[in-house]
Amino acid sequence: MAFSPEKENQNSMWFKHKKALNHVLFTMRRHSLTSKQTQPQNQRQRPPLTEFPQPTSKIQDFPLTNLVSDITLLLSDEILLKILARVPRSQRNSNFLVSKRWLNLQGRLVRSIKILGWDFLVSGRLFLRFPNLIRVHLVNGCLISSRNFGVICTHEAASFHIGSDVEVKDWFFNEKSVLEADEVDRGLKILASGCPNLRKLTVMNASEMGILSVAEECPTLQELELHMCNDQVLRGIAACQNLQVLKLTGAVDASYNSLVSDLGLTILAQGCKKLVKIELSRCKGSYEGIKAIGQCCQTLEELIICDHRMEDGWIFALPYCEKLKTLRFLSCKQIDQVSGADEHLGSCSALENLHIEKCQLRYKKVLGALFIVCQNAKDVVLKNCWGIDDDMFSTASGFRRVRSLSLEGCSLITTDGLESAIISWNELQSLKVKSCNNIKDCAPSSAFSSLKDLKWKPDSRSILSANLAGTGMGKKGYRIFKRSSDWKSLPGA
Repeated sequence: MAFSPEKENQNSMWFKHKKALNHVLFTMRRHSLTSKQTQPQNQRQRPPLTEFPQPTSKIQDFPLTNLVSDITLLLSDEILLKILARVPRSQRNSNFLVSKRWLNLQGRLVRSIKILGWDFLVSGRLFLRFPNLIRVHLVNGCLISSRNFGVICTHEAASFHIGSDVEVKDWFFNEKSVLEADEVDRGLKILASGCPNLRKLTVMNASEMGILSVAEECPTLQELELHMCNDQVLRGIAACQNLQVLKLTGAVDASYNSLVSDLGLTILAQGCKKLVKIELSRCKGSYEGIKAIGQCCQTLEELIICDHRMEDGWIFALPYCEKLKTLRFLSCKQIDQVSGADEHLGSCSALENLHIEKCQLRYKKVLGALFIVCQNAKDVVLKNCWGIDDDMFSTASGFRRVRSLSLEGCSLITTDGLESAIISWNELQSLKVKSCNNIKDCAPSSAFSSLKDLKWKPDSRSILSANLAGTGMGKKGYRIFKRSSDWKSLPGA
């Protein structure tokens, strides 16, 4: 149906004078009934003339009952879609209950969906219900689970039901809980034919052919997340010409043993040269794989390393990522086991952000080597890292361009260690210290007086005591009831 401003003005005027129209129609109908009742009986029984065709009226398209009960029938689909699009998303969920028309219109507004049942995809009902999808999450649908028991298990990005007939030892997520690769590929082929404008896809246990079918039918695909990924699957990614964001999840302990090695990283680097962001989760590899990514992916700006299984010395390849701006380490048991000399280490010249969270930092030489590679960073975040103390943090004195530092949950760093490390940071403007129990909750020294932004909540125990002040909580019983007579004054004593 074409849409024009003239039709929109006509529809709006029609909607504006709805009450007047209803009144006119109601008056006409009442006048017609009255005139029929006042006619003589012989005239009322006279059959109508059918010699000439009776003219049709446009008012018949809008019965009086419809105008009174559903006034949205006066609006075209285009106008009603614009109205529904302005409704807050939190209030859209119940709109489909109004009528079948509203159900179809609301489905056209949905852009993102998480599939829970695989049959909903392969049957084609997904595209009838939601024809304009651009982001699809298939991980939960790829899992084989029983829905006859009210227990849901969540593992990483997936949630699945546990059946009542499943033994305790089989409750954990493993390869048997996932659809076969052929079945996943069949679903991806159906998805690609029904969603040609797909931009983001999250899938588990797909093969090379399934990824190829998506790449051929969905040229607008920009984000891809692959779970249970291996080197063979990465052969199909080369066909994704416009891919910009990629997340790979390899082996997971006690669950599945997919392998992403240097071979897969090299295939990835040579096939996807427009990547802007890469996340490697539980992937293997070494110096050669990271070097290939740095040399081929010239537009790479963000690299995330999560719980990696890489070989020693891989951080020597990071300087090949010349345009890398953000480097993140998440949940790594170790960063690296540096075996080379520090003079062979380069640096990422364009790096701006260094984020290390939930990592084990137990070796001073490794942390010092990482800080040399990231010496041009402007924003540094250390959050809930184990093992880092004053001696290890002293290696951070090599930073020269840091403007913002955030320390949270680093309980071994003291006030003296913090000051000695950052005293040479002339460009430091922002400092955030939170829940670092060895940094005493006292006024910051004069070394921090020139900062523009200072958030100082180092001691979590002091914060708790301050929040409980005046509430009477956190005290022992004998301090609250100083005399035994206080017990007698209580109700029911």
